[in-house]
Amino acid sequence: MEAYSGFAPIYDLFMGDVDYDSWAEYIKNIWEKYGKNPKLIAELGCGTGNITGRLSQMGYDMIGIDISEEMLLEAKEKAFDEGLEILYLLQDMTEFELFGTVDVIISTCDSMNYITEKDDLLKVFKLVNNYLDPKGLFIFDLNTEYKFKNILGENSFSQTDEDAAYIWENTYDEESKINEYYVNFFVKDEETGLYDRIEECHYEKAYDIEEIKELINKSGMDFVAAFDAFTFNEPNEKSERICIVAMEKGK
Repeated sequence: MEAYSGFAPIYDLFMGDVDYDSWAEYIKNIWEKYGKNPKLIAELGCGTGNITGRLSQMGYDMIGIDISEEMLLEAKEKAFDEGLEILYLLQDMTEFELFGTVDVIISTCDSMNYITEKDDLLKVFKLVNNYLDPKGLFIFDLNTEYKFKNILGENSFSQTDEDAAYIWENTYDEESKINEYYVNFFVKDEETGLYDRIEECHYEKAYDIEEIKELINKSGMDFVAAFDAFTFNEPNEKSERICIVAMEKGK
């Protein structure tokens, strides 16, 4: 089942507590920390464009890439309403193509965890390396195994709104390091007043920092840093999200 195929129209409703402004500012602070002043930026797994749009509002030329047509339709509608010129591409991250190189590539909201095979993650990293300008940065975040095991795994969550609700169940398998999200959405039909049920099943894989370092080096990039997300502190054993920075070596 395609991720977010039914959830796309109400994704932003249920993600309303995410501070995307601070997230976008944090990413900007990272590239500034390394002396970068990018002009053109691509985001992998851009979803409904919450980060892409905010960086566009800051004055950066943005490209958003996502595998979900429904999510991109939401992103394009928001860009139109806000008067933003953003190029959105319907592509799989493991096979994405750009028209040329870019200064920075980012990926947020644990999109990289959705790549559940190391060989596929290596493909993504190699493509990133190919499409980065010399010494360009790759900035992405990951949910940690600690989060899957201790925060999400074997737990259920729910949320209700006037026109929608969801029940979200998690199962984490320590052997495969895969967290399964099984979600039931109940969305009100505006015409009938009845609620439609939508089921989705998502999978995310936990990677440790050493695995990520190895794949980054194999891709041809240099590993630069890992941070406890939204800080510049080193990750610790209870970090729930980490941010990784890699750099193109120089073509």
